[in-house]
Amino acid sequence: MSSDGTRSGSSDMRPFGPRRTRQVALALGVGVTVLVVALALLVPNEFQWPDRVGFLLVGALIDGFLWRQATVRAVPSERGLHVRNLFLHRDLEWTQVVSVRFGERPWVQLDLADGDTLAVMGIQRSDGELAIAESRRLAQLVQDRSSR
Repeated sequence: MSSDGTRSGSSDMRPFGPRRTRQVALALGVGVTVLVVALALLVPNEFQWPDRVGFLLVGALIDGFLWRQATVRAVPSERGLHVRNLFLHRDLEWTQVVSVRFGERPWVQLDLADGDTLAVMGIQRSDGELAIAESRRLAQLVQDRSSR
């Protein structure tokens, strides 16, 4: 395994992950943490310790959601594609993927052999030209690996 986490020496096998979304989610997470800790420490004395713990728990929930958003990705391997979205993840064999496209949603969608559609939040339209290049790279991987 290489240092970037891929299982192959090929640069085509590097993981797919959004850039702008990750950066925004991580920055917001830091901001939420600072704000919630400051709020818990600096609120007036009429707030008891359960109130302060409540502030921290709400902040932790928000940070957890932002962390999930920051870590969406799709990881290709010789056997298939592991897709990790916000709440669900799925392992696919290359032959299960019929096509790769940008639909109405802001991320890539996979059309699957069983007629289902799967979002790949790791490639997001907000990344502009990079997103288009990454969707083409994924489509090429599907085409190359499905014919094997």
